[in-house]
Amino acid sequence: RVDAMQHDDVIWGVINQRFCSYKAKTRTQTFCRNQYNVTGLCNRTSCPLANSQYATIEEKDGRLYLCMKTIERAHMPRKLWERVLLSKNYAE
Repeated sequence: RVDAMQHDDVIWGVINQRFCSYKAKTRTQTFCRNQYNVTGLCNRTSCPLANSQYATIEEKDGRLYLCMKTIERAHMPRKLWERVLLSKNYAE
C-alpha cells in the first residue's frame, strides 16, 4: 500500500503542476471534468486519476452502479473500473 501511495503522489504532482486534460480553470476555482470525479473539483482527494483507492456512484439508464477503481487492473485501462449494480432496495 505504501508503494501505491507514493505512485499516487507522483501522479498528482504531474497532474496538478503540469497537465491534465480534465482540468478546467476559472479565475477563482479549478474544476475537474472526469466522469468519476465525485465533487467536480480538481484537488488531491477527489482526483480519480491520482487515487489508487477510489469509488463513486454512477447512474446509467435509471440504474445505479458502484464504480470502484481496481488498481490491480491498471495495466488494462479499459477494465480499470469495476462496476457493481446496486439493488433498487437500499436496505439490501
